[in-house]
Amino acid sequence: MGPHPAVAAIRLAVRRVLHDLLTEHHRAPAAVPHALTHEPPPPPLVLVACSGGADSMALASALAFESPKLGIRAGGVTVDHGLQTGSDQRAAEVVQRLRELGLDPVDSVAVTVGRTGGPEAAARDARYAALDTAAERHGAAAVLLGHTRDDQAETVLLGLARGSGIRSLSGMAAVSGAGGRYRRPFLELDRQTARKACMVQSLPVWDDPHNADPAYTRSRLRHEGLPALEKALGKGVVEALARTARLSRDDADALDSWAGQAEATVRDAAGFLECAKLYALPPAVRRRILRRAAIAAGAPAGSLFARHIEEVDRLITGWRGQGAINLPGKVVARRQGGRLVIRQG
Repeated sequence: MGPHPAVAAIRLAVRRVLHDLLTEHHRAPAAVPHALTHEPPPPPLVLVACSGGADSMALASALAFESPKLGIRAGGVTVDHGLQTGSDQRAAEVVQRLRELGLDPVDSVAVTVGRTGGPEAAARDARYAALDTAAERHGAAAVLLGHTRDDQAETVLLGLARGSGIRSLSGMAAVSGAGGRYRRPFLELDRQTARKACMVQSLPVWDDPHNADPAYTRSRLRHEGLPALEKALGKGVVEALARTARLSRDDADALDSWAGQAEATVRDAAGFLECAKLYALPPAVRRRILRRAAIAAGAPAGSLFARHIEEVDRLITGWRGQGAINLPGKVVARRQGGRLVIRQG
């Protein structure tokens, strides 16, 4: 008799990602010592980011089951955000659970959460910085994240509410980070599948009270917004939003590629952007070029919003002799003699 369907589903999702990682690993150039001795490179190490919640515990259990069969080393890391009393003890419990699954190495990393961008964004930034550091310290080929289809649907709705454009609607990528470090095997699985997999395997899970705290936007969306949408529109909203993310990502990737190719054609010999040539481009391509130029000049990507780019765009499409546009990071955009100059003030 095979495993429970929920367990089979999470294992299959992880197995597919591990196969992809192995393929990439074997295609990568061998390190010099191995190339000289003709020895195969050591098996890759894959870490799972685990909070102790149902999604990440299900992911850890699937990684622990699948990795030995593929000759992959598997470890884990949990991040203690220090936002709740006893968080250090819970992190220690997660470490113990990961070790009981057979993962090694296993780390617990304590971080200090700032205030930039709000509590949720600040916690996310601190978490990813800690995961990056852990991956680099251990030389991990990848870090697995337990985001589910439900998380993807929430991300799409949050992007829609911000009015941030098609890139925000594309949600979370299955592969992201420097060198494709982050992998999300569960984006096609719902949250209940992960929770069921934990239950049938008798895996203890911790439900973060922040996930039910109405002070947090995502929590309100999860417990009030999405249920209201399903009541009004019927079942299938989550699946439809996840599908929207996939389609939007394809479109956004194509437009980004177009903008990357077009950028070289709209710069003069000195490297300045020529307004007439920018004006001739489709708005979606032109605004991407403007955003890239602002970031290259020093504007923080996370603080650069659609309204900023729209103001810069008006220097091209609605030129009336207006003055310079101030952007985040003390970056200034101004039109000078038919050229668009974007640089720190």
